[in-house]
Amino acid sequence: MQRATDDGQRTVFTVRIGISVSEKEKAKGTQSPYYQALVAVGVQPGELELVSASDAAHVKAERFDGVLFAGGEDVDPSFYGELKPDETVHANRARDQFEFALLDRALHHRLPILGICRGVQMINVKFGGTLYQDLKAAGKQEHQQASPRPEATHSITVTDPESELARVVEGSCRVNSLHHQAIKRLGRGLRATAHSEDGLTEAVESADDCPFLMAVQWHPEEMVSQPEQRKIFEEFVAKCREAARKRS
Repeated sequence: MQRATDDGQRTVFTVRIGISVSEKEKAKGTQSPYYQALVAVGVQPGELELVSASDAAHVKAERFDGVLFAGGEDVDPSFYGELKPDETVHANRARDQFEFALLDRALHHRLPILGICRGVQMINVKFGGTLYQDLKAAGKQEHQQASPRPEATHSITVTDPESELARVVEGSCRVNSLHHQAIKRLGRGLRATAHSEDGLTEAVESADDCPFLMAVQWHPEEMVSQPEQRKIFEEFVAKCREAARKRS
């Protein structure tokens, strides 16, 4: 792994971070909010790669120092044992299969992992958990805000003071809400670290020995100008650079 010197003061290890997105998001290229959020916290454009299911034949987790699983389509309910999808579900099995495999390899190689919105749902399903296919249909409070994406509309509270999330969010913070699904039964090997005012799981981390696995239900990439949201990306990138150092 190559090294770069930051102002002659310290050594910064270059990284390769994979951002797993939908085909539509990938088409945005450098304009993708996920890409821009990582650049905003100091990652160089050459250190980032947007990947999608169409790249399945040649993308391997071991070529990265960390992987971000982004938002997008719903996870196919058949992967968590529900064979009849709600009419609101818009799934993409190809993406599910691609990301399940990528997550498997990332965990095997002990890479830092960050999940956002669909990302937390996909990770939960991969760990054996289930989802509310549609919050409204399940009689739950809706979490699909009508206001602009960067606008915070509700509070989340950190419920695990020993979590990685507790290092970046002190007690609670305001977040945006852009999802119609959510975690129903928590997957084995995960622990819930934050909840919304109505009791939904808003963040999870690995309950086992894992260098870094954090996944949140909101969209911090749309709010990266806010300190708590920015710190989520800073922590992830710091873990990626640490992984790069260990591999050098």
